[in-house]
This record gives sequence, C-alpha cells and structure tokens, in this order.
Amino acid sequence: MALRMIGDKVMGLVANQYKAALGTQLATYGLRYEDLLIEENREVQEALELADPAVQTARTRRIKRAIDLSYKKKSMKDYAPDQDNDMFKKEIYVDIEKIRQRDQEYAQLNAHNKM
Repeated sequence: MALRMIGDKVMGLVANQYKAALGTQLATYGLRYEDLLIEENREVQEALELADPAVQTARTRRIKRAIDLSYKKKSMKDYAPDQDNDMFKKEIYVDIEKIRQRDQEYAQLNAHNKM
C-alpha cells in the first residue's frame, strides 16, 4: 500500500513535468493537445464529424498555422506574443470517450454471436 502511494506520487510528478514540457512545445506552434490526435482513428473521425463546425474549423486553422510556422521556422510568440491558449482544453475528447464506451458496450452485448 505504501509502495503504491509512493509510486503514484512519483508518477504524478513525472506526469506534471511532461505536461509542462509538452505545453511549451504546443504553445510554440499554437496547437492544442487534441490537435495531435490522429484523424484516421475511427473514434476521432466520428467525434470530429459530430463536433460543432466551429470546433472543426478552429482545429483545421490551428493545424495549418502550425505547419506554416514550422516551415518558416518561427514560433507563435513571434506573431502573437500576448496570446494565451489553453493547450489542454477538451472539446472532442469527451465525445471520443463516449464513442469508445459505446463500442465496448456493443461488443459485450454481442459477444454471444462469436460462439
């Protein structure tokens, strides 16, 4: 029990450091964590289809801007130094989780068909 608590505390510290480092890299290009999700995954694709058009447009613009900044070897701070983005804002991740739960439930309910 004590060993598990120590392990959880260490993992929490490492996770926070990783999140800070990742947040810095995302801020360099003006991206959000959700923008890194691969669109070819069925769950992500379905969540994007269900998302508000404004969310889809904003995601596309952030990705295009990041590609442009990377090509020019610039950072977002060069163009908008005062802009403060929430890199870990969840807009489609909640839908992705619901889709995964739905698919798991469907698989469990239809497990008898495999026999």
